[in-house]
Amino acid sequence: SLRKMASFRGQKLEQVVQQLEGFAPISLAEKWDNVGLLIEPTSNKLVQRILLTNDLTEPVMGEALDKKVDLIISYHPPIFRPLTRITQSNWKERVVASCLLNSVALYSPHTAWDKVVGGVNDWLSKAVDIKGIKPLVPEAGAEPGTGSGRLVDTNMSIAQLVQDLQKHIEQSVHVAYAVEHHGNTQLRTVGICAGSGGSLLRGVQADVVITGEMSHHEILDFNHNGTTVLLCNHSNSERGYLKEFKTLLSDRLEGACELFISEKDKDPLQTL
Repeated sequence: SLRKMASFRGQKLEQVVQQLEGFAPISLAEKWDNVGLLIEPTSNKLVQRILLTNDLTEPVMGEALDKKVDLIISYHPPIFRPLTRITQSNWKERVVASCLLNSVALYSPHTAWDKVVGGVNDWLSKAVDIKGIKPLVPEAGAEPGTGSGRLVDTNMSIAQLVQDLQKHIEQSVHVAYAVEHHGNTQLRTVGICAGSGGSLLRGVQADVVITGEMSHHEILDFNHNGTTVLLCNHSNSERGYLKEFKTLLSDRLEGACELFISEKDKDPLQTL
């Protein structure tokens, strides 16, 4: 109802962005990435309603308009390569046009959230019974624990980890056993990288690696090097973090804005 919508006093867009960057500075992001405030439709934009999503697809954009949100926080940046025009000819351009037409701001954190303490990789690591945890590649000059990927010390079987991971991401998981491994194999180390982790995890000494997606040949290489691979599908290795972030952002904004997690956002790959 309109009365309910008006009950959130809101914050200026620049203040919301300050809080987002206070949590995960965009300087942490990889050089190739495109993060931060990507669409600022007007100056002095007031933000009362915020939608959190993993991907800003057209169904999610429709949901954002239905919910009359002022800001979309999309983990993956919908604008990645430079756009030379904004037309109705493809879905990414239509999404940008829709944001501008409807005065909806857009912010994307991507790899800044991956690296930060309490970010996406730390969330994914919670599927593991953690005895110790550190970044795979620590970020120079950042607070301890910041960096790319995670290496977790544990003591559990593969079967138990698979079960716990499926519960954690609320989705099924693909398992590629290392040549000598089976369900009862006991694990000591787990390498973690949300999203597409093949290149970051390559050469990591771990009994198991958890990531979103990996190529067939990468999987075979890991399996022959004694590492079992657990795949979640790309965005399923990230999406569950939005619940955790919603609470975190609400606290940072001191309840000034109403926050929603997208109901239309889902991994394009489904197991039928």
